[in-house]
Amino acid sequence: MPEQHSSDEQDILSLEDSRYEAVLRADFEAFADLCHEDLVYAHSNGDRDDLDSYMEKCRQGVYVYHRISHPVEQVKIIGDVALVMGEMQADLTIRGTHTSLDNTALAVWVRSGSSWKLLAYQPTPRPGPVALGQKGKTASSGSAA
Repeated sequence: MPEQHSSDEQDILSLEDSRYEAVLRADFEAFADLCHEDLVYAHSNGDRDDLDSYMEKCRQGVYVYHRISHPVEQVKIIGDVALVMGEMQADLTIRGTHTSLDNTALAVWVRSGSSWKLLAYQPTPRPGPVALGQKGKTASSGSAA
């Protein structure tokens, strides 16, 4: 059983690399192929998209990714669900405005037949120079990604 878990973990890490590479290349079909049909894709500002609405925004150029770093801290597999906890830093253009993101992130993958599909993604902005709970501009008051 541990060998299966290790193999699953390596599969998930590879899929994480593939999904980020797909959006960097603007290969949205490749991204969609990695996703579950019930995808919930959250953004740093709290907005959420389903697969169709996220794909449409990407195709329209709402999100143009220039650089993404996504170090993984932990992969936790429980049955047919994999949780990927880590970070996501990115430079992108959102609706024509250059934006830099510094997030912690949670990706949820589910086993679908013999493969894994991305079911949910949730980034959380790290606090900026203003402490949490204080008034002022923070990463969370910025744009989505």
